[in-house]
Amino acid sequence: MAESTELLRDVFGFDAFRPGQEEIVDAVAAGRDVLAIMPTGGGKSLCFQLPALMRGGVTVVISPLIALMRDQVRALRAAGVEAGALTSANTEEETEAVWSALTDGRLKLLYLAPERLASVGTQDMLRRMDVSLIAVDEAHCVSQWGHDFRPDYLRIGDLRAALDVPVAAFTATADAETREEIVARLFPHHPPEQFLRGFDRPNIHLAFAAKDQPRRQILAFAAARKGQSGIVYCGTRAKTESLSRALNEAGHAAIHYHGGMDPDARRIAETRFQQEDGLIVAATVAFGMGVDKPDIRWVAHADLPKSIEAYYQEIGRAGRDGAPAETLTLFGPDDIRLRRSQIDEGLAPPERRMADHGRLNALLGLAEALDCRRATLLRYFGETEITCGKCDLCDRPAEVFDGTEAVRKALSAVLRTEEWFGAGHLIDILTGNATDKVQARGHDQLPTFGVGRDLTRNEWQAVFRQMMGHDLIRPNPDRHGALTMTEAARPILRGEDTIRLRRDTIAAAKDRRAPARTLVNEEDEPLLSALKAKRRELAEQQGVPAYIVFTDRTLIEMAEQRPATLDAMARIAGVGAKKLDTYGATFLSVITGVEEEMHPKRMKLAGREGGALYDRLMDLQRDLHHGEDGTEKPLSCSASIIAKLVEMKPRDPATLERILGDRRTERFGAAFLDAIAEAG
Repeated sequence: MAESTELLRDVFGFDAFRPGQEEIVDAVAAGRDVLAIMPTGGGKSLCFQLPALMRGGVTVVISPLIALMRDQVRALRAAGVEAGALTSANTEEETEAVWSALTDGRLKLLYLAPERLASVGTQDMLRRMDVSLIAVDEAHCVSQWGHDFRPDYLRIGDLRAALDVPVAAFTATADAETREEIVARLFPHHPPEQFLRGFDRPNIHLAFAAKDQPRRQILAFAAARKGQSGIVYCGTRAKTESLSRALNEAGHAAIHYHGGMDPDARRIAETRFQQEDGLIVAATVAFGMGVDKPDIRWVAHADLPKSIEAYYQEIGRAGRDGAPAETLTLFGPDDIRLRRSQIDEGLAPPERRMADHGRLNALLGLAEALDCRRATLLRYFGETEITCGKCDLCDRPAEVFDGTEAVRKALSAVLRTEEWFGAGHLIDILTGNATDKVQARGHDQLPTFGVGRDLTRNEWQAVFRQMMGHDLIRPNPDRHGALTMTEAARPILRGEDTIRLRRDTIAAAKDRRAPARTLVNEEDEPLLSALKAKRRELAEQQGVPAYIVFTDRTLIEMAEQRPATLDAMARIAGVGAKKLDTYGATFLSVITGVEEEMHPKRMKLAGREGGALYDRLMDLQRDLHHGEDGTEKPLSCSASIIAKLVEMKPRDPATLERILGDRRTERFGAAFLDAIAEAG
């Protein structure tokens, strides 16, 4: 093997490895299975590119983004390394050149998109090649419920088994749970040698701010950094376009980027951002993973990211050259509500959604941090030895106070209502607001009723938000978002621990403007999200638009009325007989958690006046099954006969006997006639 330090200097032009690189390079070059977690901009690619030159044969690199592959191939060729990529964006000449280099045995690194692994031709080609190593970039994409999941990454394990070569996997974003999933899927038989090389990017300044005219805030942030390359991440495609217009009108050079653009327009935007100095791109998260631009000086989030992992990955695109870079993340109640609903409407199992709520809580904890943000961020990733001085809270410490009493009151309300309610209902209890819902459940009689009148409703909302940021409470997907206590809350509730809260957040909430109007009230939002998730699942199965199943208006009424039976469901606007038969029980089970079965004859009467009479006649025939004294031979009426009685409503014994026959009339006649008469 060639000496790694010589190759580092001669090929890549570096006199020394960055901290942590050399031992990873040595392990990969020696043919050991490796999982390396390294910060964005920490030099991951070198850790598989250099070993590829030290080993015989070809190194196959699985990478999820065409732009990133093309950039790395271009850089390797410029350094004199034979490298190529087979992607859907290749020209015929490019593909021909790659095959020629493979045939001649000149190629050292072959980049492939994971989707290529589905091709039998690709698999056969790799078996014929002298493959000596598989390198997996962005290995967190193998996590099935991660925000960047790529289904074809699941094929890498089979490829490794077929080629019988070592695997080196790299990622910048992997908490303990994701690391376990990577190991299980890529290294099922023998655990790899793991390297956790620190997540700290000390050159990046961290800052958060509550939304207050967010467009003005973003424009002011950009104005203070005019002429510097930056990225503004937005939650919607429309916002990327409107914000880029506003930036241009303010005198900046700005473009927009999102997944709905024409592919050629996206490529032009990527090329411009790579090549032009001082350009700003307002983009959705579809932009960035493949951008290897070292001198991005700032990253702003106009909307709250999906999770702390997504946040860390996105800000990591700034300052890859090691020079100072800055970040700003804006957040507000509507952001949090949107992210919660996205989790609740997802198709992940309940335990995964609960974990995702925990990840969002971690991000809220960073947004509402009391002390150094860098320490809060790195503790989440398991690091404890942290120095900062480069975040807004180190620049200007937050004003904090002992919030133990308020938190205990809130936790008591959660516990006394048996963890079945959301923040809105709990705040009604704490502030002594005797709503119909509070009174109907007897919650105005609880010891906690009215104990929180010292804070306004908005201030209590801020307290609950900070409690989520400390991961004391999480929404429970099984209970449509009802707040559930975590183990971390119990010492505080028992008086064994205290907690500090941010006073500035509480004070700001006092005069906060009324929140934007939503489709339903806060209490019903989680149920509406669950109903929408079920609707989307059914629509995808049938290949039809979601509104074909039920319209939003129908789901809103379900969430507000919460029908407990199919009869009640049939009275919801938009639930006709056919849809009740097709979907009624399914959506009812989402609301009640219980599957209700109903005979087809009874289903036709659901929600109609005859339904109650049908049920009454069924009850009577069951009571008289063995006669009035319970000793006679069993006798019953079919559902069809009961349905006919409901339809005809006979008023005299003769008419009744023509329907029932003499034996059934003798057993049930008098009771049935009385029930029909009572029904009117």
